[in-house]
Amino acid sequence: YFLINIILFMLTKTDLFELLSVKNKDFQIHDHDPLFTVEDSENLRGEIKGAHTKNLFLKNKKNNFFLFSCDENAKVDLKLFSKSIDAKNLSFANAEYLDQFLGIKPGSVSPFALLNDKHNVVEFYLDEKLFNSELINFHPLINTTTISIKTSEFINFLLENNKKIHIFSLDSYSIIKSL
Repeated sequence: YFLINIILFMLTKTDLFELLSVKNKDFQIHDHDPLFTVEDSENLRGEIKGAHTKNLFLKNKKNNFFLFSCDENAKVDLKLFSKSIDAKNLSFANAEYLDQFLGIKPGSVSPFALLNDKHNVVEFYLDEKLFNSELINFHPLINTTTISIKTSEFINFLLENNKKIHIFSLDSYSIIKSL
């Protein structure tokens, strides 16, 4: 049933937990009130250790899609970011695209949702600062929970699931590595 669910439907939080467990990934689950913004997260998350994130789901006029996960306090110049990844005119993608490609609702944006992108339509960029952190936090497809996982295990998990990762430096506004 589990594999059929993954193939036919979008993953749920429970499916993700099961998949992480099957892959022997060590993670902690933190339940909390819904978090829609970085400000909500800072006020309501409690004492969750590790790097906290801001996740930007973006598109350009050619309907190319991008997910950029950066440190929650990062200042991102979208014009400069779009120029540096050669994706002119980036803007935030609407809720319809979020549901269509990642199977999630606004406020729940997370690279774990890339598992729902069966055709690898969305290009993923990870902030170098997060890449270099020891522990990282993301929503597991819903904004009432946060997963804490070692960054190396998170990266390996995405790679094991055939997701490409571009490590992006906000200092130099360039891709420093692609995995």
